[in-house]
Amino acid sequence: MLDIKDFSIFEAETGFDFKGFLIKIGSYWKWFLLSLAITFTIAYQVNIRKEKIYSMETVISVKEETNPLFTSNTSLVFNWGGTSDQVQTIGTTLQSRSHNELVVDKLQYYISYFAQGKYNLVDAYGAAPFYVTIDKSRAQLSGALIKVKFLSESEYEIRIPFTGNAASLITYSDNSYSTTSVEIGDFVKRYKVGEVVSLPFLNWKLQIKDNPGLYKGNEYFVQFNNFDGTVSGYRGINVKTDDKGGSVITLGMTGTNKARMVEYLNATVKMLIKRQLDGKNQFATNTIRFIDSTLVAMESQLKETTNELKSFRQGKNIYDIEGDGAKFSDKMLEYDVKKDEIGRKIAYYNSLKSYLKSSVDYSKLPAPSVAGIDDPNVVVNVSKLISLSTQRSEMAYAVKSEKIFKDFDNQMEAIKKVLMENITTAKSALQYDLALVESKINEAESTIKQLPEEQQELIKIKRKYDLSDNIYNSFLQKRSEADIVKAANLSDIHFIDPAKDIGGGLIGPKTSVNYVLAFFLGLLFPLLLVFGIFFINNSIQNTDDISRLTQIPLIGVIGLSKDSNNLAVYSKPKSALSESFRAIRSSLQYLYKKQHVSGAKTLMITSSVSGEGKTFCSLNIATVFALSEKKTVIIGLDLRKPKLFEEFNLSNEVGVVNYLIKQKTIDEIINPTNIPFLDVILSGPIPPNPAEMIMSDGMREMIEELKTKYDYIILDTPPVGLVSDALELAQYCDVTLYIVRQNFTKKDMITLLNNRVKRGELHNTSIILNGFQNKAKYGAGYGYGYGYGYGTTTYSSGYNEDDKPRNILEKALSKLRKS
Repeated sequence: MLDIKDFSIFEAETGFDFKGFLIKIGSYWKWFLLSLAITFTIAYQVNIRKEKIYSMETVISVKEETNPLFTSNTSLVFNWGGTSDQVQTIGTTLQSRSHNELVVDKLQYYISYFAQGKYNLVDAYGAAPFYVTIDKSRAQLSGALIKVKFLSESEYEIRIPFTGNAASLITYSDNSYSTTSVEIGDFVKRYKVGEVVSLPFLNWKLQIKDNPGLYKGNEYFVQFNNFDGTVSGYRGINVKTDDKGGSVITLGMTGTNKARMVEYLNATVKMLIKRQLDGKNQFATNTIRFIDSTLVAMESQLKETTNELKSFRQGKNIYDIEGDGAKFSDKMLEYDVKKDEIGRKIAYYNSLKSYLKSSVDYSKLPAPSVAGIDDPNVVVNVSKLISLSTQRSEMAYAVKSEKIFKDFDNQMEAIKKVLMENITTAKSALQYDLALVESKINEAESTIKQLPEEQQELIKIKRKYDLSDNIYNSFLQKRSEADIVKAANLSDIHFIDPAKDIGGGLIGPKTSVNYVLAFFLGLLFPLLLVFGIFFINNSIQNTDDISRLTQIPLIGVIGLSKDSNNLAVYSKPKSALSESFRAIRSSLQYLYKKQHVSGAKTLMITSSVSGEGKTFCSLNIATVFALSEKKTVIIGLDLRKPKLFEEFNLSNEVGVVNYLIKQKTIDEIINPTNIPFLDVILSGPIPPNPAEMIMSDGMREMIEELKTKYDYIILDTPPVGLVSDALELAQYCDVTLYIVRQNFTKKDMITLLNNRVKRGELHNTSIILNGFQNKAKYGAGYGYGYGYGYGTTTYSSGYNEDDKPRNILEKALSKLRKS
């Protein structure tokens, strides 16, 4: 006798069924194909609608150029720092807001030109046959597309759709915004080419380019964009230094319009060259400005001394008066010039010291050479200070890093300290030289006092005149020198390879990337869906699930019936489904033999909940016994929800209930069927107390009486997971079959079954997996086949009446197997 103690009951640990998940993925292959079709269609549509993306580059070099007019006699000395100092500054400048504002303003890139492409508007810069010139002081329509249609070569039509009563305007002279009232609807008006358009919301003059080609009937769109927004778009220019050559810089841009990028790259370099040259000339410009202001004062002084000398000479013989005084005049001029030079140097040092203490902007410092200072330490440090101050002021528009500004400030502070020490040292030496010159002047003046008064007066006047004239000529010479140096200066930035459209340059869109992305997304979406279904579904899917959850033996697997008739074995006795029930019959006979059951044998069939196929299995198990010419009776004991009568087209008016209340005898409730050797006892009218009736002695008496009449008694009972009726009937049964339905029975119900078996409420229990599909939508396709190998197509070919393949795939597989 099979005892439950022969195997142990345990609770299987819950784990992720990776194998089941893979099989599940394969079962949803149609979903994956549909998802891939959708994603690849989207990728294709995206690819054909995307504009082509190009990359343009220009290469420049930074080489410190020495002024070709610098000689050993040139008194203006400039020092601009090394090349490496400029490369970083140039890169920052090219991406700065202030620099790109100048370029965008020069090229008027805030005006966009579009043409209608196949799928969307495309940038028509360079391809449009016209351009517009605007008055920056007057307002333009902001952001809206202005349609321009050429009615003829000399006439065009403007069309502007207004959706509201107000239109936004922008004035580019100060980048201010305003609004104006408009009428809702399309504004349409015609103009001649070259005619000035003066409207409250539009002020331009449309001009045709040289060699415009055929443009009659063509339509274009013009748009006035936000100036700051346009500048921001161009600040992303790519600046890359060459690893092999630190002074070589490559500028790159990506976009949809090659002509626009080529022009911008070349224009931004030209603007950079101009700004760099202006900065390089700052030293000379400061010097010229200082000399010009000094010359104005010197001209007045020279004019005054000239008039004084003329007045003195009137009515006098100047040669008689000069006499020996001429040699004193030359000597006094030499001393006065020397004293003036020393005085100007001291004055410059005093002014420079005061400027260093009180100011933070050193870009306007004059060159030390204007005061005759040729000390290389002072000259170099002043030029460095001017250069650093200029760079810092330019970076203020583009760089927000406090660290970079702090580095500039630290460098300038260090130079200031050195300059202050240089000034102190130089002034000490100059004070000593000044004292020597003054002593010589005093000595010469005491000698002059011995001359006649007229000679003394002439020497005094000539002394003032000669000094003024000498100083004036000296400053004129320095100014001319500064002009020559400024004009001869060369920019340190040079084109190596200007940007040019020579064809090619296409870098996108990367259609292959989109297709790869579509492939992965096409797999990911259904994969996530399958995973969600797999994760939240807690139903029994296959025999492996049962073996993991319990050690109760599985004696049969029943395939999913595709017929509406539940008498599958009788209607198709050679089908795979019939073989499954025959396999179960063999297993039951083994169980009966092991338990040494003789005479009539009883079998109870139950399940967890309604809908798992108890009645279906009861009918077909009873049928296979009857077909083997065993007298079999199936009893409908689901008194609460009877269904057995429907299968045989019988009335449920008389049944078990009538027998239990002593209304009918056993023979009166037995109904013969059209299946030989198979009878059926229906449940009868639904009683108010089904549990009590099943527990009554009448039930025992009925079973005992049926054992004298039949070989097999099949009890079709209610679900054990919902009501206790089946538990009360277990005492009358030799074997209990527990029906588990694929993708229906919850795994928790197996745990409940384990507990009932463990407590002895059910005994001699075995499990049948019902409704099994080899291509189930969840985890099927592995484990046992129908009836442990009898139901598969491979082994049933030629023996079973299998259904014909229903789709192309099944037909192809069938032909493949046959071949």
